Amino acid sequence: MRSVGIETLGCKVNTYESEYIINQLKEHGYEIKNFTEICDIYIINTCTVTNTSDIKSRKMIRNAIKRNPNACIIAMGCFIAANLDIKIEGLDIIIGNKDKSKIVALIEEWYKKKETLRLSYKNPLDTFEDMYINKFPGRTRAFVKIQDGCENFCSYCIIPLVRGKCRSKEKEKVIAEVTSLTNNGYQEIVLTGIHTGNYGVDINTDFASLLKELVKIEKLKRLRISSIEITELTTEVLQVIKDNPIIVDHLHIPLQSGCDDILKSMNRKYNIDYFEKTLKKIRKIRPNINITTDVIVGFPGESEKMFNKTIETCQKLKLTKIHVFPFSERKNTKAIDLPNHIEKEEKKKRARELLEISKKLELEYATKYLNQTVEVLIEEQKEAYSIGHTGNYLHVKINKLLPKNTFVKVKITKIDYPYCIAE
Repeated sequence: MRSVGIETLGCKVNTYESEYIINQLKEHGYEIKNFTEICDIYIINTCTVTNTSDIKSRKMIRNAIKRNPNACIIAMGCFIAANLDIKIEGLDIIIGNKDKSKIVALIEEWYKKKETLRLSYKNPLDTFEDMYINKFPGRTRAFVKIQDGCENFCSYCIIPLVRGKCRSKEKEKVIAEVTSLTNNGYQEIVLTGIHTGNYGVDINTDFASLLKELVKIEKLKRLRISSIEITELTTEVLQVIKDNPIIVDHLHIPLQSGCDDILKSMNRKYNIDYFEKTLKKIRKIRPNINITTDVIVGFPGESEKMFNKTIETCQKLKLTKIHVFPFSERKNTKAIDLPNHIEKEEKKKRARELLEISKKLELEYATKYLNQTVEVLIEEQKEAYSIGHTGNYLHVKINKLLPKNTFVKVKITKIDYPYCIAE
């Protein structure tokens, strides 16, 4: 029996795809081990969204080669898709974001020939690569990939180039997968994709229509949307959210900048006024909703005044957690050629400042729930505590050992960042 170690970097789509690969390998008799152990095969599912992602991807590949020079080393994903001509001594199977589902056949081919396999494609990624998962061992929250690709072409982003155009999983297949997962005991499902809210654009349907069907699934207790653009929170989508408490009180909506001039340079499809008005619509139907976001700091041309405008916007909008990214130069994107790039140290300084703002906003939101009763899905046990999340994504620590994958009602008695302490 050959052993396999898998390292997954980046987004929830990669997490889903790696889980599919793990299931496929198990079905074909492979043993799954920790990536840090000595294995016969190593798979690195890479990310390239930032320079840091590239560095991590290269590091994980080299670590695997060093750990066992005789192993079959496989690199796949966005970093590879952006660097298909990569040359690293000891790297055996090189694929981008296509044919991840064929990994077992590729491994078997390599063991027969012991020759480097490098898959590159003349044609763009234009069809959805079907994957189907009915179990996520060790997890209480299951991901379902419903969509791939992006055609927004934000000026800073390489993802449309490495993930291809928008393509969607057939609605019936999504419904079948979610149903199967709930029948296997998963009570919370997270819908994920590269451009999730654009679901259906290629198959004559839309995201609202999919949501309407999914909320009917009998055993589904929570439905979570991993991330959605503000422009895709249409009247139809908001109506489904309003009518169905199964969809949780949490939305992750990327802002990217709180300054209209920078949003324009980024080629984002909205301005701050539009963003704010849409948030008001959301909060009208879900007054207690937790809105988290992404913000890029140090984008080319972002003056100190513009950065302060972003801080002001985040505070005004009462965003409750900000994932902060210093601008990262990506080859083949328009932003790399923009004038007035910001110094690295200044970007780091701005990131630290915005993260402090994020912590204050997060604490402000959590404090509203002091002495309130909330419902938590238990995800793990640590020492004498049980830990899980509420529907609105408060991270709760409970002073009692409780069974995983059960819903419990608790009272929040203290805020001890990053947890809400409850009993």
